[in-house]
Amino acid sequence: MDIHEYQAKELLSGYGVKIAEGGLAYSPEDAVQRARDIGGHIWAVKAQIHSGARGKAGGIKICKTHEEVAEAAEYLLGKRLVTHQTGSTGKICSRLYIEAGTEIAKELYFCFLVDRSSERIVMVGSSQGGMEIEELAVTNPDAITKIYIEPAVGLQDFQARQMAFAMGLDAEIMSHAVKTIRGCYRASRELDVSMLEINPLVVTNHNELIALDAKMSFDDNALFRQPKIAELRDKTQEDPREMAAADRGLSYVGLDGDIGCMINGAGLAMATMDMIKLAGGEPANFLDVGGGASAERTEKAFRLVLADENVKAMLVNIFAGINRCDWIAEGVVHAVQKLDMKIPLIVRLSGTNVEEGRRIIAESGLPIITADTLAEAAEKAVQARNAAVTKGGC
Repeated sequence: MDIHEYQAKELLSGYGVKIAEGGLAYSPEDAVQRARDIGGHIWAVKAQIHSGARGKAGGIKICKTHEEVAEAAEYLLGKRLVTHQTGSTGKICSRLYIEAGTEIAKELYFCFLVDRSSERIVMVGSSQGGMEIEELAVTNPDAITKIYIEPAVGLQDFQARQMAFAMGLDAEIMSHAVKTIRGCYRASRELDVSMLEINPLVVTNHNELIALDAKMSFDDNALFRQPKIAELRDKTQEDPREMAAADRGLSYVGLDGDIGCMINGAGLAMATMDMIKLAGGEPANFLDVGGGASAERTEKAFRLVLADENVKAMLVNIFAGINRCDWIAEGVVHAVQKLDMKIPLIVRLSGTNVEEGRRIIAESGLPIITADTLAEAAEKAVQARNAAVTKGGC
C-alpha cells in the first residue's frame, strides 16, 4: 500500500526527521490560505498522486506570489498526470501539498527497502539526489552506496555514519544525519514499511538536513496490525479492479492485454500467463481465486474480469486438489448463466472429479470452449480472441 507525500512526511516528522513547513489544499482558495499561513516569498505547489517523477509531468510548480499559487492550484487540481510509473492512464490529482520554499545547497538520495534476495533491510544512499535513481544506477553505479542491515541486530550507529560520509555530508551535521537515518529506520521497522525513499534529502544553505520529498510503501499483509496506517489508504489512486478484488479477498493484478484469466494458485496463474504469451496473446490480468473457489467466489471473479472493457476472451484454468472440478464447473455454469456473457469462454479443468466437471459443462448447453491441456487452452483462448477482434472489426 502506498501513501501520499504529505502523509509520509507527517509520519517521518514523528520520528525526528526534519521537514519543511507545509499544508494540504483541496482548492485554489485553500492553497492561497496555506501559503499565507506558511509565510515567506516562495512556495512549492505539489500534486499529491501515488507516483514518482511528478516534476517531469508538471506536477510540481514553484510560485513566488499568491496569484501564482492560485493559478498553479487551478491547473493541477483535477488534472490527470501521466508519468513512467502511472502508465498511459495516469492518475488524477485531487489534493495539493503547499510547502515552504527551501534554499538548497545540496541534493542527496536516501532509501530503506526490504531486499528479499539477501533477507535483509538494505540502506541505499547517494550524493547525487534529485534525479531518477534507476537512471543513476545505469550511468554511474559507483555513485550509489548500499549497506545491508541484519534484522536481528538492527541499524548500528557506525552504519549510519558510514552512509552519511558516503553521501558526502560534513562532520558539522553528522549528528543530525545519524538522527535522521536512525529515525527513518525506526519508522521502517515499527510501521512495517517495505520501502521508504527520500529523494531529494537536501542540505540547506543554513546547513540543515531536510526531507524535501518522501515516499512510503507498506506491506499489505501487515496492515491488520497497523490500523492507523490502513486509514491513510487513498483508494482513488489505486487500480479500481485491484481495489475491488482486494475488498473481496481475491488476488488480482491488472495488465494491458485482452485475454482475461481466472486461475486457482499463483504458480499456475503465472504459468497460464506465460502460455498465453507463448501462443501469441496478451493476458489482461493475474487472478488467483485460491483453493476455495465456491460458486459465489467464482461469480465474483467473473465479474472482476469482465469489468475490464478490454477483455475479448476469458480463460478459466483450474487444477482441483483441495477443491473439486464438479464444484468449479457448477460455479462456472452458474456464473455464465447469471452474467449473460458476450465474449468467448475457454475452460480447462484438471484434478479431482475432472470427468464429472467436464460432464457438467458439456451438458450445460452453454457455448463454453473446453480444453484438456494448458497449452491447448492457451491456443484456443488466443484463437477465440482473434476471432472476436476480427468479428468486431467487421
